Amino acid sequence: MAKNPIFKATLFFIFIYSSIPSITSHNAHHSHHHKVNRKFEIASDMFWKDGQPFRIIGGDLHYFRVHPEYWEDRLLKAKALGLNTIQTYVPWNLHEPIPGNLVFEGFADIESFLKLCHKLDLVVMLRAGPYICAEWDLGGFPAWLFSMNQSPRLRSSDPTYLQAVERWWSNLLPKLVPLLYHNGGPIIMVQIENEFGSYGDDQAYLHSLVSCARHHLGNEVILYTTDGGARENLEKGTIRGDAVFSAVDFTTGDDPWPIFKLQKEFNAPGKSPPLSAEFYTGWLTHWGEKNAKTDADSVAAALEEILKKNGSAVLYMAHGGTNFGFYSGANTGADEDDYHADLTSYDYDAPITEAGDVDNVKFNAIRKVIAQYGSAPPPPVPSNTEKTRYGPIHLQRKASVFDMFDFTSSKNVFESEKPMSMEHLGQLFGFLLYVTEYKAKSSGSTLFIPKLHDRGQVFVSCPNGESGAGPTYIGTIERWSNDKLNLPEAKCHSNINLFILVENMGHINYGHFMFDRKGILSSVYLDGEPLNWWKMFPINLHNLNAVPTYNPIMQATYSAFNKKLSFRKNLIHQFENKTSKEPAFYSGRFTIDKPSQIKDTYISFKNWGKGIAFVNEFNIGRYWPLRGPQCNLYVPAPILKQGDNFLVIFELESADPELVVHTIDEPDFTCGSSGMNVHQL
Repeated sequence: MAKNPIFKATLFFIFIYSSIPSITSHNAHHSHHHKVNRKFEIASDMFWKDGQPFRIIGGDLHYFRVHPEYWEDRLLKAKALGLNTIQTYVPWNLHEPIPGNLVFEGFADIESFLKLCHKLDLVVMLRAGPYICAEWDLGGFPAWLFSMNQSPRLRSSDPTYLQAVERWWSNLLPKLVPLLYHNGGPIIMVQIENEFGSYGDDQAYLHSLVSCARHHLGNEVILYTTDGGARENLEKGTIRGDAVFSAVDFTTGDDPWPIFKLQKEFNAPGKSPPLSAEFYTGWLTHWGEKNAKTDADSVAAALEEILKKNGSAVLYMAHGGTNFGFYSGANTGADEDDYHADLTSYDYDAPITEAGDVDNVKFNAIRKVIAQYGSAPPPPVPSNTEKTRYGPIHLQRKASVFDMFDFTSSKNVFESEKPMSMEHLGQLFGFLLYVTEYKAKSSGSTLFIPKLHDRGQVFVSCPNGESGAGPTYIGTIERWSNDKLNLPEAKCHSNINLFILVENMGHINYGHFMFDRKGILSSVYLDGEPLNWWKMFPINLHNLNAVPTYNPIMQATYSAFNKKLSFRKNLIHQFENKTSKEPAFYSGRFTIDKPSQIKDTYISFKNWGKGIAFVNEFNIGRYWPLRGPQCNLYVPAPILKQGDNFLVIFELESADPELVVHTIDEPDFTCGSSGMNVHQL
């Protein structure tokens, strides 16, 4: 039994979802929009826009991976590539980070993004989910679904899950109605689920999603599915008949036309324009792998094979962008412990780079092909986004993670006999500190945790030991290796404190291991005996698009720069020239003298270990140069300002002995081992 606010959170989830009405319990309520003479349809195995044949030459560009002030820049560059269509996912977890708290501002302002597409004469294929994959945390599902009293079976006709989806879509889809093409907006098609045929064969689930979408969107908009171009995938993932259009995707370089012929079997007669809804311009990269690159000429040639016979294609990605905050996802291999977390960068080797650059071979090669087959010449190519270096940033070590908590207090702590998952405590991303104690043994002990997701750093301390001495680092337990740890013999006259700092490195976003709770998910064994009675302390760090949460160390850091209040004596230690294996917060600042000097930059973390970084309280993402290949994090100009700019780092392992990071003006994917491979799903 757990003490403190665990039950409050659980009751909150139960209350919200017990009151969700079924879509069958009420009638559809559609607003009466001004009728405009616009129509997008499928006939004679072609797309038709306002009575004229239309070929989709599109690209994925995700609004949530681009700073809103750069949306127009990236869309104009997509137009310059020759694209007439933008495809984007909708991540449920960004829009509803906690149950009932709906967010449609900032990075989540989907309506403004869609209106901007319309202004620029780009039509939109909207991938409304609820599952999106996308190398995004939990495939777009909010992790609080795992906190519900009865955890739903994701991507199924489980009533608990469908009820949650219906509630989410009842908030999302009505916002889209005025933006549908026939109502004067840009949306020509709305995708149902995402590559479901690669996951399951629950037709009742797909039909429920279609019913819900039709209920809110009406019958005029085209609904579509996307599945891998193999018969088994299409048999499981498509909806037969003419109610839903079935698109395909396949490996770049495969002969597209036999796959398009197969696609026709899964669409009604005359309703199968050949469409590759994910034409891969590059590939994803995980930590510890070689940065994925694909040959520009080969990609362009494969695209031409589709376009020269009047096929349609959507580039995945046209522009990848960045997994800011804690939103990068993860994949697995043969089992759930074969875990591979995605990079913060989602550059994807796309023709428009992470930072919006277009002066590259792949952009030019693809643009040349599209220019041959597009209905009009592409507009002129905008210039690259300007970048600069702001010089080195010198940092100070402000405090250890252990300075954040009063371990003798009952405030801001969860207690239970067994360790609890992060999700059950409302810690949906980031870090959780587990604390217990054990009796000292002169011969040492062996620690074993059968199931820990994803990475745990282990520390011990003797409460009556050397005055002022902090916990001692013992080792790290990683999900993918799960080794036992030997705890050293200790001369301690009282019980030894055991600390395990667990990091959620990203919920799995693809495959059959998506039920991916985080934290310590089993008993913890010391010499074969379970350790009981745990205290659990959430580390308060804010995610993308979230209001910064109260964190005493970060608050004190900013206050110190502004000289508005003095540090609490027991909170901040002046260890400016000291580094250790102890997770700690570091801070520094750099100055921009003139508004004209505010430009994109990158922060290089070479010589640092692993952690998370914030610039002006904006979470720019995870870094891990020890594993690589990504060495630096992209900092878009809109988060910078004239005057002082503040950098705060939560370093988990090994700070640079010089306590310095460098701003640079180009990306760098050369960190980590040189013998890495590219991961294939």
